[in-house]
Formats: sequence, C-alpha cells, structure tokens
Amino acid sequence: MISVIHDDNNPVKDFDLNLLRVVVALYDAGSVSRAAQHLGLSQPAVSAALGRLRRTFGEPLFVKTAQGMSPTARAHALAASARDVLARVATDVLSENAFVPETTTATFTFALSDVGEMVFLPKILESLRRLAPRAQVRSVAPPPARLEHGLESGEIDLAVGYFPDLKSAAYFQQRLLTHRFVCLLRADHPIRAKRLSLEQFLSLDHAVVRAEGRSQEIFEKYLARRRITRRIALSTPHFMSIPSVIGKSDLVVTLPHAIGLFFSQTGANVRIVEPPLPIPRIELRQHWHRNYHHDPKNKWLRRLVAGLFNDASDEWPYPF
Repeated sequence: MISVIHDDNNPVKDFDLNLLRVVVALYDAGSVSRAAQHLGLSQPAVSAALGRLRRTFGEPLFVKTAQGMSPTARAHALAASARDVLARVATDVLSENAFVPETTTATFTFALSDVGEMVFLPKILESLRRLAPRAQVRSVAPPPARLEHGLESGEIDLAVGYFPDLKSAAYFQQRLLTHRFVCLLRADHPIRAKRLSLEQFLSLDHAVVRAEGRSQEIFEKYLARRRITRRIALSTPHFMSIPSVIGKSDLVVTLPHAIGLFFSQTGANVRIVEPPLPIPRIELRQHWHRNYHHDPKNKWLRRLVAGLFNDASDEWPYPF
C-alpha cells in the first residue's frame, strides 16, 4: 500500500494512492462492477474504496444514475489529476531507465590484470566501439581495497578475470571461462618432449612472474602444498619481458595458457610444453557489486561480456 502522510493542518491524511486507481477506473468504466473487473478486485472491495473516497473528500464523487455512476465536478478534476499522478509514478518511480548504447557517452570501467587485458580487452574494446561508439573504455588495476570501493561506488563497472577476494555477499559473479597453466621453453631448447617430466621440470632453472594479477598465486600455492621447490633464476613483475627472456635462455616459465599461446603465436622464439603436474585451473569470472545488479548500464555490459567470453566462443581453446 502506498500512502502520503500529510501534516495535521491538512484535511487529507494518510491518503492511500491506490484509491487514485479506483477513481480512474470508476471514471472510465461508469460502474462499480466494470471498474472492479478492470482492477482485478471484487465488487465489494471497489464499493469499500469508493466509500473511503467519499469520506476523504466529503462528497459523493460519483452519483448513481440510470446510465451508471456519473462523476461530479470534483470527480472530473480528481480523475484528471489522478491520471497525471499515476503516470508520473509509472514513469519516474516504477519504470527502469532505458540504457541506449548507441547514444551513450558513458565511461565503461573494467578492473583487469595485465593478463586480463590481453585476454579480455581487445574483444571488449572492439565490441564497444561498434555498439557504443561514443562511449569511453577504461582499464584499471587497483589493489583489493580500492577495487572493492570502486565496485561499490560504481567507479568500476566490472572486475573481469581472477579475483578471489570478491567473494562476500556484496558481490555477484558469473563464470566466463576456465583456463589452465602451461610451460614455455625456448623454441630450440634441448628438451624436445611435448610434456615435461617432473625430473626435467625440477632440473631446469625457472623464471617466475610475480605480477599484481592473482592467477599466478594458484600455481605458487599448489607448489607450496606439494612441497615442491624450484630453482628460481629470475623473478619479475612483468609478463611482457618473458618471451625475450625465455627465447634467449634455457629457463622455463609456467604461466596461464592464454598468454603462452599468445607468445608462441607472435613470432617469439618460444614454444609451449605441458607441465608435469595437475595444476588447478583458473576460473575466470566477471564480478559486480549488488548496488548495480539492476542498473540498466551494468546489466547491458554484463550481457555483452558474457556473450563475448564463454566456453563456446573461447579464442584460447585447449588443446591447441
């Protein structure tokens, strides 16, 4: 029940806005029975509502005649005002503001790691340039606390990728893809097998990427649980230097297969080999705050991302 509370000096107190629907229905139908049918109410319920209207306004409003319920002058004015009020409630309060991508000048902000930018950003940008040509696209990589604040405030629309900290009830998430880990060796490395043995894996010197993105944690924690220790020759926070490092050394690196596939296909002197261990897979998801679960812009963007990245349209398939 929707009501408007007036002050004590106003003769109309606690007025039920649902009564305005009864006024309009009676005005249009000209009878209690037809108004009840239109409203989906019983005839006694409409008669009771009419009684409340009469007591509120201190006059009959509708007078019974041979032709039906005839509106008084007050009812004519009230019906016109009621239509306007109900229309404004429907359009300004109850309706969802439409999001029109073709004309929007909004900024779409994604939280992405450097790996996420390589996997997700090209297709996202291509689609948004086509569907929302006046919009801007922004990629950010904030620390966890700032990420949570950005999603809650709407400064960040979606976090796309591997974000294990976003697991409270304040966040929704949707699985997009499952990726895995591979190893990279120099293309002419002496080890020619397609899969490393554990002995080979442990005999090699390793390059380790300790990037801000969290996906490498899956591999590192797996090794820690298995109490496997590598010989680390290089630690770096960057993925982009890896092709040059691996292509000019005997080092091995373990990284997400989308990056390994990208590096092996772009002319770098590297090739993919299978790791010797059943490393857990990487669940890539899109995350958003519950404050924006019903937001038209966010809903449209989520549908777009889910359509671009899923198992059926994965451009980084495995096996390759």
